Amino acid sequence: MARVPDYPSPNAEKWLAVDTYFASLLAPHDAALDDVLAANQEAGLPTHDVSPAQGKMLALFVAMTKARHILEIGTLGGYSTIWLARALPASGRIVTIEASAVHADVARANFDRAGVADRVELRVGKALDVLPSLEVDAASPFDLIFIDADKPNNPAYLDWALRLSRPGTVIIGDNVVRGGAVTDPDSTDPNVRGVRAFLERIAADPRLDATAIQTVGEKGWDGFALAIVKDVDEGEKG
Repeated sequence: MARVPDYPSPNAEKWLAVDTYFASLLAPHDAALDDVLAANQEAGLPTHDVSPAQGKMLALFVAMTKARHILEIGTLGGYSTIWLARALPASGRIVTIEASAVHADVARANFDRAGVADRVELRVGKALDVLPSLEVDAASPFDLIFIDADKPNNPAYLDWALRLSRPGTVIIGDNVVRGGAVTDPDSTDPNVRGVRAFLERIAADPRLDATAIQTVGEKGWDGFALAIVKDVDEGEKG
């Protein structure tokens, strides 16, 4: 299903062709996932889902880290959640947080459609309201944390990711390039400012070892940050 790039470019047609080629070989069409995207479109959800190639990358991260317990901040219609959930072992579980009750209803139906509802715990509410409950409920630590929600709150999401992690936890932050705008220190865009603060906080935190990669493809020009927790100060978590 064709999607509108978040950051269009004169090269978008070539980028899409390459993504389509890669996906056809390495992340071929899956009827359930195609149905999920169709359901999202029918429900009027924004086309902010990861691409098939990016979804496969998330699944590979789960496999590489042998993650059993995943946290996702930002569910939307559950497309990325399904990629992550499918990569979990039978005893694994993913907690995903969605602010919109409408989006959450679409996601629940999609989880049933994809056959992963038994390993997904969907919590509805603003992430900064929900995240403290994960600490209280002893839902942490998580092995892998995927941050893909409203960018102005990314620095706060990172703080919570560290509270809910352990040494070795992998933290992924999506959409960190913003069509190149991330390089502008004078930007007044709250999304850019949130991403810059997020990256700067990662760089300054001695507990994290990280990089960021820019990507092009069917989603346009963007990228992601990848960090691993080296050592979590227990005093910070209490």
